[in-house]
Amino acid sequence: MQASPEDAPTRSATGEIARIKSEDLFRQQREVEIDHQGRIYRLRLTQLNKLILTA
Repeated sequence: MQASPEDAPTRSATGEIARIKSEDLFRQQREVEIDHQGRIYRLRLTQLNKLILTA
């Protein structure tokens, strides 16, 4: 099964995938909300510093 174009990672003009440090994303919090097409997702840090994304 071949991946569709919308499944491919978006690359910048230089051909690299954007990278965001988790420290910059969370800004000393343990949870952030992400609005994706009107649906809210929660990205949380666990006690073991793992990431969990839930809808």
